Amino acid sequence: MTRRAVFLDRDGVLNQEVGYIHQVEDLHLMPGVAQAVRRLNQAGLFCCLVSNQSGPARGYYPASHVDALHDRLCHLLKTEAGAKLDALYYCPSLSAPEGGIEPEYTRWSTWRKPNTGMLVAAAWEHDLDLSQSFMVGDKATDVDMAHNAGCVGILVQTGFGDRVLSGKYQHSTQPDFTATDLSIAVDWLLQQVAVSN
Repeated sequence: MTRRAVFLDRDGVLNQEVGYIHQVEDLHLMPGVAQAVRRLNQAGLFCCLVSNQSGPARGYYPASHVDALHDRLCHLLKTEAGAKLDALYYCPSLSAPEGGIEPEYTRWSTWRKPNTGMLVAAAWEHDLDLSQSFMVGDKATDVDMAHNAGCVGILVQTGFGDRVLSGKYQHSTQPDFTATDLSIAVDWLLQQVAVSN
C-alpha cells in the first residue's frame, strides 16, 4: 500500500530564510511551523524534507554541518509541538558553472531541484505515491520539481515566495495553490486529502 506524502522545502518554509546558516544556533523555526507539521503527522501523512543545500559544494562548510542543522530543526519541531519529519533528503551538490568548487560535491545532480531525484528516492525507499503527494516550497524550482514528479505544487509566500509571485526571483511558475504560510498550506492540502479519501 503506497502512502501519500507531503514534501517540505527547508529554508523559508520550515525555518527562517537567512541565507547560508554558518552557526547551528542561528536556525530558527518560522512561527506556527511546528504545529502545522504536527497536524500532518496526526493526519497520517508522510512528512519529508527535500532541500537544495549547496553550502558543501561552495566550500562554505562540510556536509556534517548540514546534518547538524537538521538535528536542530528536528529537535525544535519536537520540542515546540511534538512534531516530526519522517525522512530528510538534501542535495549538497552544485555544478561548476553554478558555483561548485569543492571536488567531492561539484557535479550536476539529479537530486538538485527542479530535478526529481530526491522525490524519486523518497518514493522508492518509503513506498510513496507521488501522484497523490504534495510539495510545499517558497521557490519556483520547488513548484517545478513537484510538477516534474507529478505532485501537487504549493507555493508559500514566506521566504522567497512573494518575490517569485512578483517575478523578481527565479522565474514565473504556476503553483496549484498559493498560501501565505505553511499553516495555510496545510489547511488546504488536508481539505484535498479529505475530499479524495
